[in-house]
Amino acid sequence: MVYIVKRTAGFTLIELMVSLAIIAIMASVATPMIQLTVQRQKEQQLREHLREMRRAIDAYKKAADEGRVKKSADASGYPPNLQVLVDGVEDAKSPKHERLRFLRRIPTDPMLNGQANKGLTQSASQWGLRSYDSPPEQPRYSQDVYDVYSLSTQTGINGVAYAQW
Repeated sequence: MVYIVKRTAGFTLIELMVSLAIIAIMASVATPMIQLTVQRQKEQQLREHLREMRRAIDAYKKAADEGRVKKSADASGYPPNLQVLVDGVEDAKSPKHERLRFLRRIPTDPMLNGQANKGLTQSASQWGLRSYDSPPEQPRYSQDVYDVYSLSTQTGINGVAYAQW
């Protein structure tokens, strides 16, 4: 008596294990590249946010120097805080008393990921502020905003701490 064995189409257990092993190896190679790409995107966003706020601070200073923003004689001409850039100030040279606005909103720090300021609603509190009379090595905020920096303690891909960007 002859037995005929029909083979059904499909994968054996060994074929499935080899396939899973190959997929796992490919995933382990791709993961660091994905993390690096995400890190680069966050760094690019940080650069853009810092540039946007620094331009707004410079525009405020220029408007103050031109006499469009009222300031006291001993003031530096820089904004007292970041919120003023969003709320705007009255244009001293405008006959209609229009408001000068320098930012639509205060950008968030992409490097914090909400870790340092959970529960805080204002994104202005996510940034370190440096006053005009503050030394660059030890930035501090007193009466005006001369510069902004990230409060993140991490270091960038280029080896420079985000707080020094």
